Amino acid sequence: MPQEATRPALEIVVFPMLSDNYGFLIHDPAGGETAVVDPAEAAPALAACAAHGWQLTHILNTHHHGDHVGGNLELKSRTGCKIVGPAYDRERIPGLDLAVDEASGADFGGRHASVFFVPGHTRGHIAYWFAEDYALFCGDTLFSLGCGRLFEGTPAQMWSSLLKLRALPDDTRIYCAHEYTQSNARFALTAEPENAALKAKAEKVATERAAGRFTIPSTLGAEKACNPFLRADQPDLRRRFGGPGVSDADVLGAIRAAKDRF
Repeated sequence: MPQEATRPALEIVVFPMLSDNYGFLIHDPAGGETAVVDPAEAAPALAACAAHGWQLTHILNTHHHGDHVGGNLELKSRTGCKIVGPAYDRERIPGLDLAVDEASGADFGGRHASVFFVPGHTRGHIAYWFAEDYALFCGDTLFSLGCGRLFEGTPAQMWSSLLKLRALPDDTRIYCAHEYTQSNARFALTAEPENAALKAKAEKVATERAAGRFTIPSTLGAEKACNPFLRADQPDLRRRFGGPGVSDADVLGAIRAAKDRF
């Protein structure tokens, strides 16, 4: 379990945007700073801040897609917030003030967040890991029971990226950017139909969605037990999607291709 924090924990608020996107407010109660992660649009982010009485000070972008940066410029204009994003893709982040990479990390709320370079979905994707709070903001690299489409990267890049995230503690909270969990569960059950943990999670997800509840955050421990994209090196998935002599990355690629056709 997480060690006792030396300062008040970050307050994290999940709010919906567009049809299936999530935004996340991260608030430091000690210093009063508030960040929004991947704002697709400005209005929901401002409404979430207002509901909590918080003033937006930062935007943390994981990658350049419009449903992650669409609100950048309006939010910056209206609040004067600082925009932080991937140095690997700096030319495609609107209004970028501070480009960060694995060497620099990112500072927010008196904390130093690790930055992971996780290409695959895009060529410059990053994730933010707040170790003290066991919180990972991973954009479209890792989803609950899924991973992002390989729009600009290769299976080898995505597998390497997922291994970086899989190495974090099991009680890491996974804040991914879309409510895809129920549809991901349907595919995952075709990939690993005998996985008892997956069956149980799929049932829980169905109950949560029927009640209108968010399935995010998930935990890394649950994903390691259930998410086929994190389990591409497991024997059952290798038999179904690869075979002897096939690399883990190629198995991952085969699983992703099957999901694309699903």
